[in-house]
Amino acid sequence: MRVRVDPLACEANGVCAGLAPEVFDLTDDDELRILRPDVPAEEADRVRHAVRSCPKAALTLDE
Repeated sequence: MRVRVDPLACEANGVCAGLAPEVFDLTDDDELRILRPDVPAEEADRVRHAVRSCPKAALTLDE
């Protein structure tokens, strides 16, 4: 499973970083950084929830 962000759509609301901080992080410049684009199996459910919870639908999950 791989997660991607559309930087044009992302508003850096931080919902994903709050739900899956092992995978998502916000920089000091309010840009989303994906720490682990290849999602570990043990994080899969939390990342799916984070992707569904993105208020701007800026995250994509390739399974």
